[in-house]
Parts: sequence; C-alpha cells; structure tokens
Amino acid sequence: MAEPSPLRVERDGAILRLTVDRPERHNPLSMAVLGALREALLRHAHDPALRCVLVTGAGERYFAAGGDVHELESVRSDDDARLMSDRGRTVLDTVRDCPVPVLAVLNGDAIGGGSELAVACDFRLMREGTHIGFIHGKLAITSAWGGGPDLASLVGPARALRMMSRCELVPAQTALAWGLADLVVPDAAAMPAAVDEFIAPILRQTRAALTGAVEQTRALRRGESYRERREIEQRHFVRAWVHEDHWAAVERFKTRKRGA
Repeated sequence: MAEPSPLRVERDGAILRLTVDRPERHNPLSMAVLGALREALLRHAHDPALRCVLVTGAGERYFAAGGDVHELESVRSDDDARLMSDRGRTVLDTVRDCPVPVLAVLNGDAIGGGSELAVACDFRLMREGTHIGFIHGKLAITSAWGGGPDLASLVGPARALRMMSRCELVPAQTALAWGLADLVVPDAAAMPAAVDEFIAPILRQTRAALTGAVEQTRALRRGESYRERREIEQRHFVRAWVHEDHWAAVERFKTRKRGA
C-alpha cells in the first residue's frame, strides 16, 4: 500500500487548502512536503476561479517544524547545503509569488523552517497559545529559505535580530502587537469561523482586482523601485478597468443608486 501524501490538498471552490499532515512528527517540512506544496501551488495558482490559499498543519501542537532532521543528516558539504537552501527557497518563492493571497493558519507553533513558511505567506492567523520561533540557532545555523529577510521586513531589523539571536518563541499576542500576526483567536474551536470571516471580503473580489493588489505588495517585497511599482499598479489598473467584471460592477452600482 502506498504511503499517504504528507501534504493534504483540498480545493473548495475559490479556496485552496494545504495541510502539512505529519502531526506525529511535528509536521516537518521534508523534501516530499516541500515538493508537494510547490506542485499544488503551481497546479492551482493560475486558475481564474481561485481567490486565496490557506496553509496549515494537522493536529494542534505544530503548524510546521523545520526540515526533516533524518533527511538532512547527509547534507555535509558547502555545495549540498547550498542546494538544500536553494530547493527550500524555490518552494517558498512559489508561496511568495502566488497571484492570490496566501494565509498561514497557525493551528500550533511555527518553528525553524516552519516559521519561514509562515512569514512567506501574506497573512498569519494564530490562536492563543501558539508561537512563531526563528529558533534555527539552537542547531547552530541560520534561516535558509528567505525567512530572515521576510521577518525583518515584517517586524523591523531590531525585533528580527532579537527573535533570531535569542531563539525566542514569540507568543500570539506579541506577534499581533509586532505586526507578525494579523489575527489572534481564542482557541482551536474558534479558528474555522475566524478564518471564514477573515477571507470573506477576499472571496468577494474579482480576480483582476485581487491580483492587482497582490502584485503591488509583492513588488515591494522583491525590492523593486518606486517607479517600477507605479508601472505595475498602472498595468493592473488598465487590465481591470477594461475587464467585463468592472463594467458589471458599475452597472450594479448604478442600479443600487437608482433604487435608493
């Protein structure tokens, strides 16, 4: 019998749900998980019906841990370490470049590589009692998949250095205060309804309007210039303006005004 996939992929209309499904091993980001994550995103991301992606972990203890320690024991040389870093970064770049918003739903702690996956996403929804920890230093290493620069962009260089140099496990309420989390819910039972409420306005957006907003923020993350970001804004505006969805929205607005 074939071993079940370590990543559960579920499509629910406009929503793509990706669940790291190895709770008994703290949901490690093995090469199999990373490969399946990239494959799922590449398969679904450009479907015009898609509006958002939810990334979470199975169970209630861990969102995702770092790489699979057993798998990485053979990585000993400079070249092998660089290759491993490149592979992980390529996968997380697929998250960063997704044309619709990607939400990390922290069912449990995000540590090590799991914290890098969390900050690669656009939003982080946490429950009380969960933490985000760039604790790579406990294994005498640093972040490897682009998570360090992402973290510094989110919380500023001082707090990023504090988290990494002290291997801090940042609790949900602190993460919210620092801008590292976008929403904190009281318990696991409240999370599904909170997620539904958070994404409801996103699901109402047209694809053109949504991707235009997403691409402007992604351009800032990529370090593109102000001039380049203005060009991106205008390009998406023109595309959305001439799209039939815009004119249908205009007609609905006019109808409501006449009926008021």
